[in-house]
Amino acid sequence: MNLPETAMTTVLLTHDDCLMHISPPGHPERVARLEHLLPALKGKALIREEAPKASEDDLCLTHPPRHVARIRDAVPVEGLVLLDGDTFLSPGSWRAALRAAGGAIRAVDMVMAGEAANAFVAARPPGHHAETETPMGFCLFGNVAIAAKHALERHGLGRVAVVDFDVHHGNGTQDLLRDEPRALAISSHQMPLWPGTGRAEERGPHGNLLNLPLAPGTAGAAFRAAYEAEVFPALEAFAPEFLLISAGFDAHKADPLANLMLEAADFAWVTERLCEIAGRLCSGRVVSCLEGATISGRWRQAVPPMSMR
Repeated sequence: MNLPETAMTTVLLTHDDCLMHISPPGHPERVARLEHLLPALKGKALIREEAPKASEDDLCLTHPPRHVARIRDAVPVEGLVLLDGDTFLSPGSWRAALRAAGGAIRAVDMVMAGEAANAFVAARPPGHHAETETPMGFCLFGNVAIAAKHALERHGLGRVAVVDFDVHHGNGTQDLLRDEPRALAISSHQMPLWPGTGRAEERGPHGNLLNLPLAPGTAGAAFRAAYEAEVFPALEAFAPEFLLISAGFDAHKADPLANLMLEAADFAWVTERLCEIAGRLCSGRVVSCLEGATISGRWRQAVPPMSMR
């Protein structure tokens, strides 16, 4: 079967609204993350599409309406609103959050329709710390978990897997998907480190959680060995019909807020291996969404350590 050219290509979804979610100067999760990332993708062979806004019904795939309303109604007309120790709202945050969740949903739709082979969603705010009714860790809504539920409920899939290689545990994704037996949620992360969850014993009521805590100082070879020993076999056994990636790059050795020692080649390796596995298990259906990224350490002096993401 000869696929159309677009079906062999990666789609990049983003939107300028994601630049309008403002945080205080020096905050780790800031506009500069996209300002540096997007120019680096210019000239690449990508389908480029604007991330649409998610609807409130989309957000309610994982969050109750009262949580959605609480975030919407807290958005300021001017200035900043602090939701917790490090999660802020600015006047543009609502639109940015809708684009981040909407981009993940649209990415699933495009891959399912064969409009692209796979997708990368370059949006912010991130989502993997947002719990059912708790915004935290720079996250308002669980973008990847919402996309997973969209794939299950609206595309009729029977099994969806999420792999999160951010340096911090994807506690929000775990909270949103722990009671969903059709979803396998995998997270590798440094431990000990904020938010303090993600022990290997946390398996969920359906055995659908896999947590891979990594000791401070873990470098590429040990990271790769852990994925070969635990993550890839779990995916093979689960046989997902769709794979979502929470792509956080703050496990890089240059990140000042954590202590893993990964390099760019390790992120490329894990992404390539996940795509290979998806090629065999789920017709190559992969959507990757930006989570954390390496940033400067100036915020460290301004925020107590326990409120760090």
